[in-house]
Amino acid sequence: MSQTLAPAVTAGGPALPRSRRLLRAVAVVSCLPYLTLKTSWVAGSHVGVPAGSPLLDHRAAMAVANVLTVLMDCAVIVLALLLTRPWGRAVPAWLLAPPMWVATGLLAPIMAGYPLQLLVRALGGSGAGTSGGADEPFLHAWVFGVVYTGFIVQGLALGTLFVLYARDRWGHLWRGRTGDLPAGPADTARRATAVAAAVLALFPLALRTVWARGGTTGLSAGAAAERGSDFHVLESLYVLGLLAAVTGALLLAFRRAPGLPVRVPLALAGVGSATVACWGGWMAAAALVTGGDPADRPTRLMLSAYAGQMIVGLLVATVGARFLAARSAAGAVKRRAA
Repeated sequence: MSQTLAPAVTAGGPALPRSRRLLRAVAVVSCLPYLTLKTSWVAGSHVGVPAGSPLLDHRAAMAVANVLTVLMDCAVIVLALLLTRPWGRAVPAWLLAPPMWVATGLLAPIMAGYPLQLLVRALGGSGAGTSGGADEPFLHAWVFGVVYTGFIVQGLALGTLFVLYARDRWGHLWRGRTGDLPAGPADTARRATAVAAAVLALFPLALRTVWARGGTTGLSAGAAAERGSDFHVLESLYVLGLLAAVTGALLLAFRRAPGLPVRVPLALAGVGSATVACWGGWMAAAALVTGGDPADRPTRLMLSAYAGQMIVGLLVATVGARFLAARSAAGAVKRRAA
């Protein structure tokens, strides 16, 4: 009887629940279509790339970008293993948090944006703005379906695995209310950082709002000409990301809603900061390798918006990290006192 009721044990510790093994497998398998496609492009194949695609005009830059994105998708597989293997529990938080933060930032807008884009198109919207337009498409339509569907599955599987992992290892840090943390010397720095993020967010927030509502202020001629429903959906998501990041940071720093569960502002700050920082950085990096028609080159205002939201995201992430560090230190003091 005791053998029947005892939990399964392996050489590395308790057996991993079947649900987590399944999620790990899903995360790994969902990477394969993207990795296969990108690897074929690195090898010289043009599968999924139309003959007139602008991507073919910058072969060297695209080769570098493809290798980089292959490595990034491979990192998803590494993270899935880390979150489900016994050795993953020994990985320091400072080594695990940054890649998970980046993965969250890159995948979250796709997970929310692609279904919304499809819905808006079904209601009569134009898909221009992501595929390069009907006259000069970047990729065949099926490529977006395969790649973005894979990203959504990756995000769901990896995100669930991380939440389960973090709950087991650090769940005590997000329990309770925002007012539970006693005031301390770190409050001043945390509040100053949150205020700086809120002030710096005003510029990219204003521009993104204008673009989301159909304005062209600051847009390059090429970007303005290629706008469609896809463009407006993404711009709206960046606006929401900036608002979420700043709101989460201010709630964590000033604790004006002491009865609010800690996980709410942490989630806002974490997902919001990752989204605006990672996509701001990605678009800024893409702008540096943009060549060809001068009309397609980002304007100074566009570059300033990208850089601004990247800085805002990093500042908000700092607020969240300091908040968690303070709660961890306070918990350690209580344990020592007990």
